[in-house]
Parts: sequence; structure tokens; C-alpha cells
Amino acid sequence: MLKDKLKQYNIILASGSPRRQQFFKDLDIDFEIRLKEVEEIYPSHLKASAITDFLAKLKANAFEEALHLNDILVTSDTIVWHQGRALGKPKDFQDAYQMLESLSGCTHEVITSVCFKTIEHVTVFNEVTKVTFNPLSPEAINYYIKYFSPYDKAGGYGIQEWIGFIGVSKIEGSYANVMGLPVDKVFEYLSSLTSK
Repeated sequence: MLKDKLKQYNIILASGSPRRQQFFKDLDIDFEIRLKEVEEIYPSHLKASAITDFLAKLKANAFEEALHLNDILVTSDTIVWHQGRALGKPKDFQDAYQMLESLSGCTHEVITSVCFKTIEHVTVFNEVTKVTFNPLSPEAINYYIKYFSPYDKAGGYGIQEWIGFIGVSKIEGSYANVMGLPVDKVFEYLSSLTSK
């Protein structure tokens, strides 16, 4: 549907996330993947969506000199915001365990910011989804970390995996956002470009 309308643009997804790449494939648009190493450090005073907005723009700024007239660069960042702090990707088994233990029996927010950058404009928006976990037993947490791959996921879990099936009791907002991209908002934005 969008593919023909976006023919005049070159869509660049700057993300190594297989989930985000799959979402773009599922939107049935032509895009290319370009990656740049960015040190994801943000000012300590930032909270919640201000963190992901900052990091999404930081990732986009790495391409400042590399964009051409019809390029649309898409960058994104996701965090789990819980008890006043940001949970990123766990460093090791112990880190992943502590994250999941802290989420057990609680409600947290998954926040994703998306940045669209051209040589003329920068647009950033974010989406917040509330996720409630059942109490998780130590056995369940250990099983998930051992047999799945929590290390590339904010908060140490993937809602589309086993832990999501057995652990999530309630979700308020976009499911896709918890996987790392508010696809409906991305579709809406790209569609708006074709009507201008």
C-alpha cells in the first residue's frame, strides 16, 4: 500500500534490531539498513520519554553528513521505565535476573521514541505502553534467561517470547511498541508524507 506512494523517497532504517527490521518488511515498503556505532549516553537529569527522545535523535545525528535530498532516516530507541529509573539491555545473567525480578508482580512502562530525519527536517515522537507482570518465580526467571535471549532487549525480556506468554497479565497500549516499534504511528507518519 505504501510502497508505491513512497517511491520518491529512500527509506533508511538505522537499526540492527531484527524485530524492527521485520516490522518494516511487514509494512511492505522498500528500505535499506544502515548502521553506525553510537555511544548511547544521555544526560543524567533526563527522565522517561526524554531519554528515548534524546537517544533516537543522537542516533540520527550520526548520519548528519550522509543524507541526500530524498532520504528519510529512521532511528529508534526503547527503554523500560520502572520505579523511576530506565532499564536498558542487561549486561549479563545477573543483570537480566535483577531486572526481571524487579518487574515481577509490578506494572512498568515501555517507552519507544522514533526519529525521522531528512536534510531539512527532524521529527520525533514517542509511545508509552503499560505492561503488568504476574509474580515470577525464580525458576521461571532462570529458565527464561537460560533458554531465550534477553540480552538485546530493554528490560531483559521480549513480550513475544515465553516470558511474555506466561508472565504478562495486562497490557495498556501498543503491543508492537513493547517489541520495540509503535508500527501504527510509523505507518501514520509515512502515510502523511504522501498526502503533502
